[in-house]
Amino acid sequence: MSGPEALVPLIGSVGMFATIFGIVYLRNRENMALIERGINPRQMGQRPRFYANLKYGLLVLGSGLGLLIAFFIDELYLNHKAFTPSGETYYRDFPQIYFALIAIGGGSGLIISYIVEKKGWKSHEKTTD
Repeated sequence: MSGPEALVPLIGSVGMFATIFGIVYLRNRENMALIERGINPRQMGQRPRFYANLKYGLLVLGSGLGLLIAFFIDELYLNHKAFTPSGETYYRDFPQIYFALIAIGGGSGLIISYIVEKKGWKSHEKTTD
């Protein structure tokens, strides 16, 4: 390595150190500001996690369903055989459909989880008032 290639590990290491230092420094300043106001920083933003397992379960379920649907679409509807102009046969793959449907399934699972949690929090707030 010579020239600019030798700077890549150096700049990467300095950048990583600066990022970690910045995160720790800003978190410390935020905690100090909360302490000055008389707020315990450990209790900030802590809500009970009633639905954590539901969220992850629906995420995995949605991703699995997306993968299953992608498999069926790939096997049943996409033509894998293609021909070159010279007449040779080759097979095409469509991996994009797998990634797209996994993301769609996982995202829909998270949206369903959000809707269920929102209804639960509304009913929880009504009972505590």
